Amino acid sequence: MKNKEPLILVVVVAFTLLTYWLVEPYAHSVMHKHVESENFAYADLAPISKTGDAINGKELTMGAGGCTGCHSITKEGVPAGMDPVTAAGAYGVNPPDLSEAGVIYDAKFLANLIKNPAHALKVEHKFDAAKGQMHPMVAFYGAGGDIDQEVADMVAYLQSIAVSKDELTPKMAYENACGRCHEMRYENWTQIGEKPSFKFEKDSLAFDIQVLEYQESLTKYMGKLPPDLSMYIRSRSEHFLSTFIENPQSQLEGTAMPRVGITADVAHKVIEHMADAGDTKRDERASVGMNVMWYILIFAIFAFLWKRSVWKELH
Repeated sequence: MKNKEPLILVVVVAFTLLTYWLVEPYAHSVMHKHVESENFAYADLAPISKTGDAINGKELTMGAGGCTGCHSITKEGVPAGMDPVTAAGAYGVNPPDLSEAGVIYDAKFLANLIKNPAHALKVEHKFDAAKGQMHPMVAFYGAGGDIDQEVADMVAYLQSIAVSKDELTPKMAYENACGRCHEMRYENWTQIGEKPSFKFEKDSLAFDIQVLEYQESLTKYMGKLPPDLSMYIRSRSEHFLSTFIENPQSQLEGTAMPRVGITADVAHKVIEHMADAGDTKRDERASVGMNVMWYILIFAIFAFLWKRSVWKELH
């Protein structure tokens, strides 16, 4: 019996690892097809060929570029032309504030988005200009000069006013990149922003009605209401979420969800915020798990020493 103990241990460990693999990695591979990451390179988009001038970019963004006709730039004191509910009624979704666009979105993506929104967002199957299906965001056709230079200038301006990568928090990344379509009830987040605390129930209900009106417009625009992402981190792997954010068509061909166009660093922060929301005790659990592993190891050592002592007495 004593000589068979190592074999028994090997068999137990092997079956334990097999069970874990069947429940976790294998199950995910069966539930979701594996898609290789494109490393957020956006290889299908044309590169920026000019060096941007932020000063000229500001003039274009505020003027001939027409950006502030739909987008707010709050850190520059430019308010939105419409409230979120009205904007969603007009465009399907509330156009994003551009204050942090320069750090949230990949520069090449921004340049292509300005020139051809449907192509950059990978929703040409939904918005076919040849059939008169125009994307709500109007393409920029230039202000009379070199359009590539003008676009590079606008991107440079957006980058110049944005916070640095280190200053961008996971919460900011999520709200800018995902928060206008996806609510996150565990974080008290709605598509029109964080729900305030109201003194009177009627005011709370009025806010809820606004959310419902926004969601109605969003549902018409997208075909279905985008899901609440509070618990998505628990039902999807990080790789799935990353590749889906990078290119929704790779995981769900024909989906109305646009390519978001964010950088790899911002995608990581979005997923980090989802993990914080859907698994609030993850850091504490990891700490407890490590202590449990130490306990098991110490217990195993004492159990082994005790067993040797018993066998020694028997022999």
